Amino acid sequence: MSTDAGSAELRKQKYTEFMHLLPLTLAVAGLPESEHGKYFNEGQMENRATSLKLAYKVARGIIREVTG
Repeated sequence: MSTDAGSAELRKQKYTEFMHLLPLTLAVAGLPESEHGKYFNEGQMENRATSLKLAYKVARGIIREVTG
């Protein structure tokens, strides 16, 4: 039971970290917004998701470097 609580706490911590880093992540990714009324296709969304994942890693590295 305690591992479930620990696992839930770890997920909550990671979620909180992600949300705190989201503005920096978006800035690092530098992705443009879609035009009004136009939507991204599946390939474009996958590319943007990959860019966000890489930008998140960079953002975490920046924070660790600054606070470390």
